[in-house]
Amino acid sequence: MLRVQIGLFEPVGLAANQMLGPLLREVSRSFYLTLRVLPAAVRPQISLAYLLARTTDTIADTELLPQNQRLAALAALRERIAGSSTVPLALGEFAKNQGSPGERVLLQNCEGSLKLLADSPQPDRELMVQVLQRIVSGQELDLRRFGSGSSKDIVALASADELDDYAYRVAGCVGEFWTRICLAHLFAPAQVDTGRLLANGIRFGKGLQLVNILRDLPRDLRMGRCYLPLDQLRADRLAPPDLLEVSNEARARPIYEQWLETAQAHLDAGWEYTNALPRGCIRVRLACAWPLLIGARTLQLLRFGSFLDAARRIKVPRSEVRGALWRSLLFYPFPGKWDSLYHRFAPEEPPRSTV
Repeated sequence: MLRVQIGLFEPVGLAANQMLGPLLREVSRSFYLTLRVLPAAVRPQISLAYLLARTTDTIADTELLPQNQRLAALAALRERIAGSSTVPLALGEFAKNQGSPGERVLLQNCEGSLKLLADSPQPDRELMVQVLQRIVSGQELDLRRFGSGSSKDIVALASADELDDYAYRVAGCVGEFWTRICLAHLFAPAQVDTGRLLANGIRFGKGLQLVNILRDLPRDLRMGRCYLPLDQLRADRLAPPDLLEVSNEARARPIYEQWLETAQAHLDAGWEYTNALPRGCIRVRLACAWPLLIGARTLQLLRFGSFLDAARRIKVPRSEVRGALWRSLLFYPFPGKWDSLYHRFAPEEPPRSTV
């Protein structure tokens, strides 16, 4: 853990291997396994992009500081990422307000992350800058949209188009970036249907984001954020505050299930994406399969769980996650068994365990 290792080095001015190793492991949580399994040809670029995206996300989520201060810091960091500014970032106050040691060190080493970005080969740097600019635009939009929200005054997205746009900005664009980096370093465009792969990569990212949104709905509502579109709620004679009451689940379920189906369709596109990659790209296929398997299982649990109960956060048990990882390795040589890993979470299948 970074908490223990901090004593071995200064928390500011970490070397590249420390930033893309212990620090990345601390702030990426379960996604670290996905990053670590990637081939060496693309692991540094994707890891660095994740590290900087995690930095911007941490800034946006520092709720102890006012909205305008967070927006100003995001704008300054966005300019540094784009290379249009060289003004040193002042993130000391943000770092002090982090409860997590890893996030505090992440902010303290933002200049180091930016140097790694600046030192990257130009084609890779351009792709990283592009995806980070889109992610920050989504975070800024989210802050402005929900800045005045609270549990007593919940702000909702206006429409399905707004939710789809947000999902693209913060996650769908990541699938696009991931695909372009792999096309540049691992396989030639002639080996795949590039247009379909890019489209499914975008859907892959949006699907994972929708899983997070649907899982975190009760928590977000209590923070004044409602990602279920207001026009859909009104059509069913619901208002965002109604979603604070578990007793309203039956009324809200049709809307919720519609978005579960949308998320499922996006993940299905992600599974198609995974299997469209050259079969020799074992590491990339595994890196894609793991979050998909966890996401599909989460959706299955959400279908049968209480989705408005803030006291019961739905989460795939670690034992199941480990089992899915091991089975993916064991079944990889057998296409039929490999494919069954994902399809065992089809919507009609009943849940295998309670949450």
